[in-house]
Amino acid sequence: MDQLTDPLYGKIILIIEDDPTLLRTLCHGFRVSGCQVLPAQDGEEGLAKFDRLRPDIVVTDILMPNREGVETILTMKKRAPDVKILAISGGGVLGATTVLDLAHRLGADAVLTKPFRSGEVLDVVRRLIAPAASADD
Repeated sequence: MDQLTDPLYGKIILIIEDDPTLLRTLCHGFRVSGCQVLPAQDGEEGLAKFDRLRPDIVVTDILMPNREGVETILTMKKRAPDVKILAISGGGVLGATTVLDLAHRLGADAVLTKPFRSGEVLDVVRRLIAPAASADD
């Protein structure tokens, strides 16, 4: 896909992930697609960047320190109901399906279970923003 025709091009994306390697990988994939990327290592840092910079889309882990993902999603949706949010998780003790189902019920627009290919994340985010992109035409 050509960068200029990619629906991600020019979008501001906030990526909240406590695993530094995964955070770098996700940031790289979105930058290559033409996004302005805002990385955050936990929900507290993510929420501060969200309030300052109002991204178009948020990708957030669920299980992380300093403000977990479900609480972060609830706060973001309360402050900006139209923001698109993708929740990601490997599950932990509760299992990925349980925490992701909860995240979806409480405001995430889509969910994805770890491990995943970086292309999967890009595809899910493209689907989330594609209706908004075509409505702007």
